[in-house]
Amino acid sequence: MTKTIGDKLAESQRIVIKIGSSLLIDPASGGLRHAWLKGLADDVAALKKNGQHVVLVSSGAIALGAARLGNGARPKSLDRLQAAAAIGQIRLAAAYAQAFEPSGIEVAQLLISLHDFEDRRQYLNARATVEALFESNVVPVFNENDTVATSEIRFGDNDRLAARTAGLVNADLLILLSDVDGLYSADPLSNRDAIHQDHVSEITPDIMALAGPARSTGPGTGGMASKLEAARIATEGGTAMVIAKGLVDRPIKALINGARHTLFDTHDSPLAVRKRWLRGLSSPRGFLHLDAGATEAVKGGASLLAVGVTEVLGDFGRGDAVALMAPDGTTVALGLAGMPASVVQRIIGCTRSQAEAILGHVPRSALVHRDDLVVF
Repeated sequence: MTKTIGDKLAESQRIVIKIGSSLLIDPASGGLRHAWLKGLADDVAALKKNGQHVVLVSSGAIALGAARLGNGARPKSLDRLQAAAAIGQIRLAAAYAQAFEPSGIEVAQLLISLHDFEDRRQYLNARATVEALFESNVVPVFNENDTVATSEIRFGDNDRLAARTAGLVNADLLILLSDVDGLYSADPLSNRDAIHQDHVSEITPDIMALAGPARSTGPGTGGMASKLEAARIATEGGTAMVIAKGLVDRPIKALINGARHTLFDTHDSPLAVRKRWLRGLSSPRGFLHLDAGATEAVKGGASLLAVGVTEVLGDFGRGDAVALMAPDGTTVALGLAGMPASVVQRIIGCTRSQAEAILGHVPRSALVHRDDLVVF
């Protein structure tokens, strides 16, 4: 039986919500819709009360900055775009902090570029930052770093950024809040017979063809084509996705109460996709020999800690594949190193407090995190 969006929301432990510029920015004044943002903050607070982690991917910085530059239209040149982004980003971050303050929820801004997703070390650093924010009950707010990103290294729109972010944080559900309430068989603005698609089980070429030509009537840059590409990226990574209309008060509450939307199914969990990718990695760059206790802990699904390592072989960097070896020499698991070999060599067999004394700083909690590890 197909699950409803209410079911999907209730069972999702990690949710990414993308907010389009057309929702945040008043086209008449170029200013921010503070009341709408406060309603969204109330929605997020309700999710967090259920023990769910929420990540926001927000547009709006360039639109806010353009208004302050004295030109409400989106700038054409790259330098003016970046100047608008520089002005808008600080105002956008302040607006989010203000909106969440009554709920007692801290927010954090993460400016990210395509390069950060493609460089393995920077990708792992970003993921570790998000995990630390989750542990502190903070809501991360992502935006593309438009102040420095050139046209060659930009995502192009925040729909794709949201989909990649969903993969970064192992999200169960991605919600694209937009000025449309989902996918149609044709453009509903020009075709009164267009049929709403409430559920998409697989993104086929025929589904992609429904996007039609790009259209943007507001401050945003995305369209249905970018939303379907985001759906493809998200669902292939194990994250279900929803397109829903955000131009209502409390848009997540409206969605739970049955507001029209399109749900894109995925057939795997984010972690299952990640484990499958790990299993297919090429030869490891290094080997970590474990004691009996660490071997059993890893087999049981625990992260690998330095205290359980007896020997380090190979010159690997952070994010490289390493094999985990039992005392008898058999390979028990393959994972991604959370620290380079030069650091691991110094702290093998140490507790975290002992490692801190050796390194002069608090190290990451795990040499190989359980989400980056597949047991054979």
